[in-house]
Amino acid sequence: MTTGTPTTGSAPDDGSARAVTEVVTAVREGIMRGSYAPGQRLPENDLVTRYRASRGAVRTALAQLENEGIVQRERNRGARVRPISLDEAVEITETRAVLEGLCAAKAAQRATSGDRERLRALGAELQDAVERSDVLAYTRINQDVHHAVREVAAHHTAGVMLDRLRTQSVRFHYSVALLPGRPVVGLAEHLEVIRTVCSGDPDLAERTMRDHLLSVVTALEQLDANLSDQW
Repeated sequence: MTTGTPTTGSAPDDGSARAVTEVVTAVREGIMRGSYAPGQRLPENDLVTRYRASRGAVRTALAQLENEGIVQRERNRGARVRPISLDEAVEITETRAVLEGLCAAKAAQRATSGDRERLRALGAELQDAVERSDVLAYTRINQDVHHAVREVAAHHTAGVMLDRLRTQSVRFHYSVALLPGRPVVGLAEHLEVIRTVCSGDPDLAERTMRDHLLSVVTALEQLDANLSDQW
């Protein structure tokens, strides 16, 4: 996973709710992009400078991220990105199966012709990435498909919960994509999710999304077995 310095944000230099939200969003997105690695420290001074926020806003943001299970704070040692175990990743994915199944059902009911066109376009991009054996693009577009379904669903509560869950388990997404044959399997599953959402059948869309994420659970268990074999 590549680490680096995330793009400097533009949060106002105060302790306002807006400043806190901007820092939370910036750090969360940095973790999703891989700019912050699991276990990496998040010094307050660095975040104050990087996001042009007050120390109060940064501390409040870190407390919120800690409550979400994304950041771990230790007395006299500051904050760091909380590492997630493989067992936790499995539990998170099982939970996502329920929530994203709900979102798929809602999306099937609410999708406009424009939404369906967007989803099909993402499916075509995902297929192109698999044909080019571009695992990075596959991983990114994979996440885009899930995000697009959630946007169409417009289910705020599920969306908030899924933002937290996906950020926690993000480091395993690329590892799963590297499993032999997984991108081909994942492509077929995502295309079926898109097809069922576009069909307008909420029950079928929910079942297809759940089946897809339970397939990811199986892939995570395979990843665990591979790691055990190496030891």
